Amino acid sequence: MRKILVIGSAGQIGSELTLKLRDLYGNNNVIAGVITSNPPKKLSETGPWEKVDVLDRQELVAAVRKFKVDMIINMAAILSATGEENHMLAWDVNMNGLINVLEVAREFKMKQVVVPSSIAVFGPSAPVNNTPQETVLKPSTMYGITKVAGELLGDYYVEKYGLDVRGLRYPGIISHVTLPGGGATDYAVAIYYEAVKNGRYTCFVNENTRLPMMYMPDCLKSTIDLMQADFSRLRRHCDYNVGAMSFSAGELAASIKKYIPEFEITYEPDSRQEIADSWPDSVDDSAAREDWGWKPGYDLDAMTRDMLEAVREKHQVGLI
Repeated sequence: MRKILVIGSAGQIGSELTLKLRDLYGNNNVIAGVITSNPPKKLSETGPWEKVDVLDRQELVAAVRKFKVDMIINMAAILSATGEENHMLAWDVNMNGLINVLEVAREFKMKQVVVPSSIAVFGPSAPVNNTPQETVLKPSTMYGITKVAGELLGDYYVEKYGLDVRGLRYPGIISHVTLPGGGATDYAVAIYYEAVKNGRYTCFVNENTRLPMMYMPDCLKSTIDLMQADFSRLRRHCDYNVGAMSFSAGELAASIKKYIPEFEITYEPDSRQEIADSWPDSVDDSAAREDWGWKPGYDLDAMTRDMLEAVREKHQVGLI
């Protein structure tokens, strides 16, 4: 049985991925790596956890030895908008943290490392519509730069050391469980909360901003599907495009209005607009579909129905 360490377990994706993996592999076989000494109860009460700062190699090695870890999923990252506010922190966490993970995995001869990437690898010079798997990668953000370098670094460890490193390029991720932390697609989560709570929302990108998005259940599925795929079938390693749906901010608002007709939205673009404008409208994920059978389960309206129901339940019990 695998012993999996999920670094960044308290984050938006990591928190739900850790619980899903515990369902699949057993609570005691999935260790929540968190940067705090006081992790969320949903992590600490359902399985083992350890304080792991991805920049602290000693903490990382100690956790690996303590739990006999043979697989690491590195979800620790500084996201796009936050990365533009503190570019050196983004470089430090996203690059030095990653090299720590890869070196420890190499030294301990681990079975697998999963290192997610992002559509942020594509810059303004990449094709906007149905962005191909293979295209120019010239991002305009520090986050995107670190993700391009991370893809190349992961591929290097596959070719140089035979380490099984895998990664996929996440689009914007939408969830009602854990709020996002500093990305240029955060509006696509906040809009649901504000629609339920206040009936209106001021969006930080313009109405026509169209981006690839994915609902959290599909995000978890794509990650686990790639993780479980037969290595011999993978023609790529750390850079699989994955898509689910693409919509504009205006189309998202219209989807919400189907269920909350009185919902009102205004648009006041800020510095995050420039980041969003540098990303694709949609991506070509045929390689993922062919190599490991990727197939999403949610479209925009299905996601909206589920999101609104979940957020309403939170609002009714005073959680928001």
